[in-house]
Amino acid sequence: MSAPHARAGRVAGKTVLITGAAGGLGEAMAFMMAREGARLALTDIDGDRAAALAARINAEIPGAAFAYAQDVADEAQWEQVIAAAVADLGGLSVLVNNAGVGGPLAFVEQDTVDNWQRQYEINLRSIMLGAKYAMPHLRAAAPASIINISSIAGLVAAPGMGAYNATKAAVWMYTKTLALEAAKADWNVRCNSVHPVFIKTPILDPFIAMAGGDEAKAHERLTRGIPLKRIGDPDDVAYCVLYLASDESRFVTGSEFKIDGGMTAQ
Repeated sequence: MSAPHARAGRVAGKTVLITGAAGGLGEAMAFMMAREGARLALTDIDGDRAAALAARINAEIPGAAFAYAQDVADEAQWEQVIAAAVADLGGLSVLVNNAGVGGPLAFVEQDTVDNWQRQYEINLRSIMLGAKYAMPHLRAAAPASIINISSIAGLVAAPGMGAYNATKAAVWMYTKTLALEAAKADWNVRCNSVHPVFIKTPILDPFIAMAGGDEAKAHERLTRGIPLKRIGDPDDVAYCVLYLASDESRFVTGSEFKIDGGMTAQ
């Protein structure tokens, strides 16, 4: 069989659930997937914003998107949202675990259990819950894909970011476990992680505040270690996710994709 080629409608027929979809990376992924033929279940803790995004997508591509309020740290809500998405979409072939949070810079003696617990529940535990409740449906819709959004901070440490570094690193390794489990069971469900560096989303707001509100100054500081010398755009990440959702990546599993402008090549 010849390899599939990139073309319009790269995810035509795919049914995709994206968490943390109401803005930033999730919004970019949602529009790109819809424009390439997917039907979407968009979830976010801010249900109103998720619904507004679905309405904008449906105004452009009627019937492409459904929206649900979801706290990804709540196990019962995972069961409910997966059931609703499968009913509305007619199945589920792609799960994008995009929801995540950062925290304050906290060095070891000032760090708190609450900070670690919050990041653990949202950044890591939610990944397990999503995979657990989506997997039966992904298996039924194979070929299928799980895409876990980690961070370059899961591969490169920084002082004061213990909880974030640790949870994002755990996402990286857990993704490999999922990939091997699915492969050994012949489920035809691929699992990969995506590791962005600084991207133009609200996650940069604390860095801009630290620069006295000077966005250009903040960006100059953040790009010192990036060979391509710029902040990433949400679409830079969304294009990678699109590839991993499509059958173009049918022989790719257990891998990590660095969207970092060359930062980790140094």
